[in-house]
Amino acid sequence: MEQAASRAIVTNWPNVLTYGRIVAVPIVVGCLFFLEGDAARWTALALFTAACITDWLDGYLARALSQQSSLGAMLDPIADKLLVGAVLLMLVYDGTIAGASIWATIIIMCREILVSGLREFLAELNVKIHVTELAKWKTTVQMIALGFLIGGPAADSVISGVTATGIWLLWLAALLTLWTGYDYLKAGVQHAMEQ
Repeated sequence: MEQAASRAIVTNWPNVLTYGRIVAVPIVVGCLFFLEGDAARWTALALFTAACITDWLDGYLARALSQQSSLGAMLDPIADKLLVGAVLLMLVYDGTIAGASIWATIIIMCREILVSGLREFLAELNVKIHVTELAKWKTTVQMIALGFLIGGPAADSVISGVTATGIWLLWLAALLTLWTGYDYLKAGVQHAMEQ
């Protein structure tokens, strides 16, 4: 009976969508690394957009179907960080993000590592930090910025300024990242001091 319950958790729809998001990461990276031209950008954008939709959908289904699980709670932020981190690295690699805007990428990557480390530390203290509404907005802005930047070089020939808008949104995401990162750090330090 316990094995059947475990199998049901592993194969429930929210977790399957999260697995799909993880599988999408190397495919999106492959499109940006191995392929060239507008078709590669549009394909990467379509896959990235689908992965972003599964990020919202898996949480919605987990709540709606009462299929929330520890496995899903662990894998969901990992999938998000893999997707964002890999795409940021590829966009810096191909020069879409360049110059001073690389600092926005560094801020976002450092915050993701900081929050992951804090969560691991606090888990040992049996302390759970819940995702704030501002952090959800940060993720939304981040995903939209990355979508603009993935499609940017292809879209700029149709609508000028797509890449520039993506860079602006990336900086907005970086500012939100600093703010939410500070909130997590403050909460983590407070819990550590109480121990």
